[in-house]
Amino acid sequence: MNRRQLFVTGLFLLCTAFVGYSLCRSLQRGPVDVVFAGSDLHSAVNPLVVPLQAETQHRFGLDDLWSLVSLSDVQVSPDGRTVAVVVARANPGENRFDKTLVAIDIANGESRTVSELRGVSSPRWSRRGDQVAFLAHEEKSGYEQVFVASLRGEPRGEARVEAQCLTHFPRGVEQLAFSPDGESLAVIAADAPAVREGLEKFNDSFEVGHDNYLTTAAPESLHLWLVPLTGGEPRRLTSGPGSLGTSMGTSPISWSPDGRMIVVTRTVSAHSGDADQSHIEAVDVATGAVRRLTQRSAFESSPSISPDGRRVAFLFPRDGDPAGAVDVRVTSLGGGRDERMASSLDRSFLWNFWSPDGKLLLGANDLTKMGLWLAGENGEPRKFDLGSIAEITDLSVSEDGTIALIGSEPQRPPEVYLLSLKDGGPPRRLTDFNAGTARMALGRTEALEWTSEDHVRADGVVTFPPDFDPKGKWPLVLVVHGGPTGSSNESFDPLAQLMAARGWIVFQPNYRGSDNRGNAFQRGIVAGAGSGPGRDVIAGVAALKARGYVDPSRIAVSGWSYGGFMTVWMIGHYPGWNAAVSGAGAMDLTDMYALSDLNVMRRHAITGSPWTEGRELPFRMESPLTNAAKIRTPTLLLSNTGDSRVAVTQTYKLFRALQDNGVETRFVAYPTAGHLPVGPIRQRDVYRRWMEWIAGHFGRHR
Repeated sequence: MNRRQLFVTGLFLLCTAFVGYSLCRSLQRGPVDVVFAGSDLHSAVNPLVVPLQAETQHRFGLDDLWSLVSLSDVQVSPDGRTVAVVVARANPGENRFDKTLVAIDIANGESRTVSELRGVSSPRWSRRGDQVAFLAHEEKSGYEQVFVASLRGEPRGEARVEAQCLTHFPRGVEQLAFSPDGESLAVIAADAPAVREGLEKFNDSFEVGHDNYLTTAAPESLHLWLVPLTGGEPRRLTSGPGSLGTSMGTSPISWSPDGRMIVVTRTVSAHSGDADQSHIEAVDVATGAVRRLTQRSAFESSPSISPDGRRVAFLFPRDGDPAGAVDVRVTSLGGGRDERMASSLDRSFLWNFWSPDGKLLLGANDLTKMGLWLAGENGEPRKFDLGSIAEITDLSVSEDGTIALIGSEPQRPPEVYLLSLKDGGPPRRLTDFNAGTARMALGRTEALEWTSEDHVRADGVVTFPPDFDPKGKWPLVLVVHGGPTGSSNESFDPLAQLMAARGWIVFQPNYRGSDNRGNAFQRGIVAGAGSGPGRDVIAGVAALKARGYVDPSRIAVSGWSYGGFMTVWMIGHYPGWNAAVSGAGAMDLTDMYALSDLNVMRRHAITGSPWTEGRELPFRMESPLTNAAKIRTPTLLLSNTGDSRVAVTQTYKLFRALQDNGVETRFVAYPTAGHLPVGPIRQRDVYRRWMEWIAGHFGRHR
């Protein structure tokens, strides 16, 4: 996800996590091909579709990673006739993913290429559906700017569409939305940098705030501007203190139907550590006057105005607790009292969309699948039948009630699906980008539930080898998800399938702190960042062992980010591991507070400073690094040198500790920024090293 999308899914989710989801999901945001599927989940009517064949003996391997198709930024047109979506294909020769914005006719599957500009993202339809605005890299400024393409007329095969660059902001554009009349665009952008004269132009000092340890300049505040489509200078709508986003994400833009008001989220500053100090506010388009909608000063995000222009829905943690589940709340556009929607659903919501008739479409992780509900002011929320879809990564709703979503099934990587608000399902698959993968001999995935020693009910996902026989004995590999606010589900997972193809059982546990079992389960991590989740993970391993098909002499544990944290916690507190792989693992909670881009934000088990109110000892005791001297498991460490989320210094600390104690260990670093390795070459290398380390310590493998 980019900065804009992260904020749309809810700023609070970022404030409660060391990271988002694990590296496993990142590879699904790679490569593409345009072939369209038929009228239901299993049959095809379009002649371009290659019918699904019976499973062959070909198993999913490293060479298949670059054939995976990635989809993002799905947007259905207001009339429900066309879907715009960004697709990407791996370009190993340039170590990048090449993106294309395509528009797909829902009725006949014909498509048009709207743009192949570098970095294309964030398509937005005009109200009439005859234009698409989007962001893409503009060479002159070196930043992402707004481009507009006209889609008038009928598509003719793969006909290209001409797009014109509309904006020229000196620091680029972060977010955009068409006005209801289609005459202008609201955008969020930073001001031009201050010009320094004389000798001051060499003075690049800056004052540090709540920033990460890699920061080299003060962050720029983001503000709202109105850009006419007919030409002319942009008009500033907001100014003053605060920002409409940070490096953690940018506010979405929600217009009132009459075009008079825009609702956004403002943070107290542009410093990343202040990203949770946020509130929603309404901006008068004519005057620029700003009005707060509630009395809160923190944790509000993702506002959206109802179709009748009277109400605003937004996300807010339950009871204002930053470690709690995320609720959807609704208030009047005029401000005042707000109320919790869908209170009977004890889930942590990822997003909220208004339906044309004023109901709310809500999505959340729900045990080992994702759930989708339609909620009105009265009555129980209606849950949609999602068929085999286990995960939704993006969604949009048209004015006629058509829902377009990007979904993944257990043995099918992401595709575009269609739902109707009127009948609630089942979904119809529109695309068949990943037909080749779906025809492979893939591992079967199923859910597992168990109870920990302290009576906490937990769950997880198990993926079996394609030729699994329960009468045999099979190696077991744990892949622990990041977050911790997140969860593993039954959708297609590249890393799990790679491991299953080697003849390993793959176990992905959802420990307390995960967001798939309600508020109490999510808050269960507060008492201990590692101790409580560790009990859940080891109890899950015991539940699998009890089934009789796990080889107890070949068990490994691994994970990225918080999954890396949990990996080191497990090998420092529990025996019996043959190998461990920790990627970008948070080893020291004090370092996470002091150095991370999240720094002072209150989240899950970090509810304040380690240097106040006697928290220093709990921070130390819940840090995996504290038990490093007890570790004896051969361990592979992976990290980016420019990771602003989890400082690479933490990995250096563990590396030294393990070496000093004679533990077999290797530390592989990638000289790049970001929390995940960038590009198809690095991503493939991560998976290769991950699996080879485990295979080498299992003694024998496929």
